[in-house]
Amino acid sequence: MTKSAKIRLYVDAPLGAGQSVSLDRGQAHYLHGVMRQQVGGSVALFNGQNGEWQAEIAELGKRKGTLTCESQSQPQMNPPDLWLLFAPIKKARTDFIVEKAAEMGVARICPVQTEFTNSERIRQDRLQAHAVEAAEQCGGTYVPPVEDLQKLDRVLAEWPDDRHLLFCDETTAGQSGVDLASAPTGKWAILIGPEGGFSEAEIKRLRGMKQTTTLSLGPRILRADTAAVAALTLWQKALGDWG
Repeated sequence: MTKSAKIRLYVDAPLGAGQSVSLDRGQAHYLHGVMRQQVGGSVALFNGQNGEWQAEIAELGKRKGTLTCESQSQPQMNPPDLWLLFAPIKKARTDFIVEKAAEMGVARICPVQTEFTNSERIRQDRLQAHAVEAAEQCGGTYVPPVEDLQKLDRVLAEWPDDRHLLFCDETTAGQSGVDLASAPTGKWAILIGPEGGFSEAEIKRLRGMKQTTTLSLGPRILRADTAAVAALTLWQKALGDWG
């Protein structure tokens, strides 16, 4: 009987019974030098497409290693078709938003530059690595892609007609919120603003879009990272896969 592995790794390789998977240098170092694993040990692998597979370590050294897939332990579970749009803030708090979005179940993470966004650039590769780590830790089988930073104006200009937009507007704090339970199902995105909030022009444009639903996140103005978690929780409970 295959043992259930406690160590999980995301790999960019096909997974299936008998499939051999090569480790990159960082993964080999992690298993060999950090986790002190040896040949014969068990590791759970996922690639975002084929579910989770239990694999046995066939070869392992400081810089390379090979695992062999034995049996599938979880089917592929994709999140709802939900995007998270957010304005980057301080480094650690931006990392937090990406990690929590991956844990809570989004299909795509989209950093956007608003008029009051302080950050003009991001390290997309570093944020993607945080999304991978979050999926490894939370037991998920899907890793949301983290897009490069785009201007909000451009994103809205190309907004799909069939995707609803949940606009978390801090100027509505304390007002009665919409009942998401009665909102339409389908494709959605959540938009969280920067520390300085949205500009008047941005608010006017967002409220004027037919796809927009404006949401109040309670009686207090939340920090951007807190707002992201709150909005994701409300949406997932009402329209996502938490019900």
